[in-house]
Formats: sequence, structure tokens, C-alpha cells
Amino acid sequence: MKLHIISIFMLFLLISMGSCKEKKQVEMTPWGTPMEGDSIPSDKSKFSLDDIITNGEMIIATLSGPETYYDYHAHGMGLQYLLVEKYAQKLGVSVRVDVCRDTAEVVRKIKAGDADIATLQLPDSVKGVDYTNVKVDSTKHGWAVNEDNKELAQSINGWFKKEMVGQMRREESFLLSTASVRRHVYAPMLNSSKGIISRYDRYFMMFAPLARIDWRLMAAQCYQESTFDPNAKSWVGASGLMQIMPSTADHLGLPRESLYDPKENIAAAAKYMQELGGHFADVPGAERVWYQLASYNGGPNHVRDAMALTRKYGRDPHRWGDVSEFILKLSQPQYYNDPIVRAGYMRGAETVNYVNRIRDRWAQYRGVAGGGSVSGGGSFDGSIGSFGSSTTPQRAHKGYRWHL
Repeated sequence: MKLHIISIFMLFLLISMGSCKEKKQVEMTPWGTPMEGDSIPSDKSKFSLDDIITNGEMIIATLSGPETYYDYHAHGMGLQYLLVEKYAQKLGVSVRVDVCRDTAEVVRKIKAGDADIATLQLPDSVKGVDYTNVKVDSTKHGWAVNEDNKELAQSINGWFKKEMVGQMRREESFLLSTASVRRHVYAPMLNSSKGIISRYDRYFMMFAPLARIDWRLMAAQCYQESTFDPNAKSWVGASGLMQIMPSTADHLGLPRESLYDPKENIAAAAKYMQELGGHFADVPGAERVWYQLASYNGGPNHVRDAMALTRKYGRDPHRWGDVSEFILKLSQPQYYNDPIVRAGYMRGAETVNYVNRIRDRWAQYRGVAGGGSVSGGGSFDGSIGSFGSSTTPQRAHKGYRWHL
């Protein structure tokens, strides 16, 4: 009798285990319906060209560098990136960039299906990937895709023409030149004999205290940005006297329809300079303005990278003369590939020249234009981050958003 009961129990246990196994084979969709096991790809590497087009997004794996990819005023740049943008436009999809640390990581992502195209020139042949005809360096391999994604490779090869490389190089050179900024060029001073820098001097005097800088330095920055043209616009969308980016305007609360309003644009720039000053509160006041200007042009993350390199190489990260050297070096692989660098490659020469030109023009303005005054208030003493004790910024008019 006892043996019979044990046999029945064992039979019931085996049936239960079998039914559990059967249940585990049935997968459920997020909305609660059963889904057959073969209804979803078990291998992401089989993500096809049709899948990319259907999803509306193409993921590229690349490295930071002048020919691969870098951030330029919140816009992707680099010869390879510009080429892939053209290809994405042909497909009608957007591009998502995955910046990797080294080529081994790039290859891993392509083989695993975590990226669709490796948009760089690989020096060695790698098993498990197919190479396309997109070559910038004829001695290296072209863009790579997963070996199972032959349709994508064929599509790229059918699209690519060798002359595209030269076309993209010329386009990139134009975009990085001052010719790409639509602006009228005005004189650097409106009336030097009377000490009048521009017709916007009163706005510089009004809002420079918000950023704790001399109004004449802000005027010098304005000339560098737009040559005092309130309608200036760059190809990346930077607009107005102080070349405010639309995304920055959104962040600051400046309506986009007011980007070309001189008073609003200058006020927003002062507010942004104030914010950048907060990012570098650890830098002494006498030096901080150069960090603010460099960040205004090249981004605070790149400046922080340069400071980290400055510290690593035994220099003073709170001294602009030292940091500017490493901003220049962020255009060299030895430095932008350093593990402590987070933002990657930077066109450092452009940023250092930007700061130097403003610095030189500010010295000229100080020699001609007086310290100035805010309407109804006292005068500036002309130093950075320091104002005369009689300086009394005026209360903003009713309903005006930029309060001092």
C-alpha cells in the first residue's frame, strides 16, 4: 500500500514538472498575449536593413577623432560622420552615435548587433564582419557591418562613390570656416573718438554685471561672435548678436522668436556666462573669465578635460596659461584618447584663438572706451569680476525676465 502511494506521488510530480517545462516555453508579449519563441529574433546581429528603415534609426559605432566623429557646437562633425549622415538621409533614418574607447569595442558591438555600422577605417581584417567600399584611407578596410547583414553592405556599396570623400572634405572645411556664418561685417568700433564701441553698449553695460565681467569684454565677445550683426546666423543654428544656440535659448528660457532681439540676446548670453562661471567656481576670479569664454565656444566638458590633463601632467589646472596648452593638445590622439578624457577630440586651436582674440580686443576697447555706467548707477572699475562700490545695477522693468 505504501509503495502504491509513493508511485502515485512520483507520477504526479513528473507530470507537474513536465507541465512547468511546457509553460516556460511560452513567452508573453509586454501586453500580455502568448508569443511563439521564434517570433522574435534570438540574435540581435540579424537586425536587417529593413529593420533599420522600419525603426527609423541607424546606430553607428565609432571612435572620437577629427576624421571619425566629434561634437562641434552641439552638432556631430568629422568626415566619416558627415558621410554616414548622407547615407542615413538616403535611407530616411536618423543616426545614433556610440563613441567607443577602442577598435576592439567597436568590433564587439558590430558582432553582437549592438550597432549597425562601424564608421571608421579598421587596420586589420576581423572575422565575423563584412567590409564595405567606404574608404578614406586606401590602405585600411572600409566601414564594417555584421557578416549576416549582407543586404546592408550591398546597400552601402551601391550608394557610395569615391568622389564623395572629396565632396565631404570640402563641405566640412566650409562648415568650419567663418564663411558659413551669415552676417554683415561691421566696424570693430562705432566711434573710437567718442569711445562708443557699438549701438548696443547700453545693453552690455546693463547685463555684464549679471556675469560679473567688464561690459567692454562682453562687447569684444559680441564682435567675435557676430561682428555686431543682430541677424547673424551660423549653419548649426547659432543666432543673433551673441550667437545663442536654440537649445541654449530653451535652457535659459529665451523664446526662440526673441533670438534676434538685441536686448534679449545679450541678456541671455550674460545669463549663460553667469552659469558657466558657476561651473568653474573652483577657479580664482581673476582667471575664471577665460574658462567661461572657452566654455562658451567649445563647451565646459572639453575645458574640464583639459584641466584634468593639466593636473595629470603636473601643471596648474587653475591657471589659464597652463590649461590652454592642453586645450590645444586635445586635437592630438595621445591626449584625446587618454582614459581621463571624457568628451574626446576637440578643435582646441579654434577655442584658444577665440579667447585670445577677445582678450586682445578687450584690451583695445579699454584703451578707448571708458568704464561706462549703468543708467542711473555708478561706474565700472574695468577689472574682471570686480566692480566699483558705487555700481548699482538697475531693477528690471516690470514684466522683463532678466533680473540683475
